[in-house]
Formats: sequence, C-alpha cells, structure tokens
Amino acid sequence: MELGSIIKGEITAIKPYGAFVKVDEDYIGLIHISEFSDGFVRGIEDYVNIGDVIDLKVLDVINNRLSLSYKALHKKKKRYNIELLTGFEPLKEELNDWIENYIMKNDD
Repeated sequence: MELGSIIKGEITAIKPYGAFVKVDEDYIGLIHISEFSDGFVRGIEDYVNIGDVIDLKVLDVINNRLSLSYKALHKKKKRYNIELLTGFEPLKEELNDWIENYIMKNDD
C-alpha cells in the first residue's frame, strides 16, 4: 500500500470522530471527520453509511492501518436527508411574497 494510492473500502463503523473502513484482509483504515469535507461536517452519515463501498485516497500507512481521505476524491458529493430539506418548502413558497412586500415597504 502506497501513499497517494486510490483504493476501494467498505465503511464498517461510524463514530463521532470518523468512519472505519475495511480495505481488504490485510488493511483497515480510518477516515477522520476532517477528511470528509473542507467545511463543517454535522454528521458523517451525510456523506457515507455503513456498508457503502467507496473510493478513498491513502494519506498515511502505519503497519496495516491506513489514514484515508474521502474529500480528496469526493469534493462536492454530499448526501442530504430529504426529510430535513422539505422543511424549507414554506420558505420557498413565501419567498417571492416576502421580497415583494419588503420592496414595497422600502420603496419610499
């Protein structure tokens, strides 16, 4: 296993600080929470779930343990929980009216 290699790994566990990955019979790895995104990561489940097989970049190798990066290969691929997003529907429906009312009030 070499630094900078692109490998496939299966997410086997998710903790608040990162996700554990099984690469093969010889290697296991960790994707630290800071290696999911350059921005704030509210939950690792926004990016991966247990059982997902994904491409990762090898950042470090110590014996049979790997430090891995998700963000190096998946810069803009973030999953969103649809149930959470639908909470913005009232805003979407009312936005034009709010803007129009604001302009009319401040048009003096």
